Amino acid sequence: MIVGSLLATYGWYIVFSCILLYVVFQKLSTRLRALRQRQLDQAAAAVEPDVVVKRQEALAAARLKMQEELNAQVEKHKEKLRQLEEQKRRQKIEMWDSMQEGKSYKGNARRLPEEDSPGPSTSSVLPKRKSDRKPLRGGGYNPLSGEGGGACSWRPGRRGPTSGGG
Repeated sequence: MIVGSLLATYGWYIVFSCILLYVVFQKLSTRLRALRQRQLDQAAAAVEPDVVVKRQEALAAARLKMQEELNAQVEKHKEKLRQLEEQKRRQKIEMWDSMQEGKSYKGNARRLPEEDSPGPSTSSVLPKRKSDRKPLRGGGYNPLSGEGGGACSWRPGRRGPTSGGG
């Protein structure tokens, strides 16, 4: 009877406190396991220097491989720059020779890219001449001047009241 009245009075408090204790116990147990695992890992790493040496060797090998790849890319880039420089030098020599012969070097400069790339190219399409086109308006037309625009001349309305006198 005393136990029944005690449970009736404090039953919910006892249930909630048991749940709270269970949750706290679970959290603390996981943290303690993680702490123990870290301590074991540190002890194992300190005891096994072979593992540390293997990790360092693997890291050094990876760095060396990456450095070799970077050096290969640099060499490719240098070779590409050398080829571009050689092409520019040849173009300058050809321009100089054509100037010595009395020819225009502008025409040769346009033809050089076409010779290097034998195939259809979109950059080799020449635009139409401007002399073939008919101008849309007369040469003296200026839309900002208000002159020569034709019969359409717009003017802003008057300010102020539309009807006078009151």
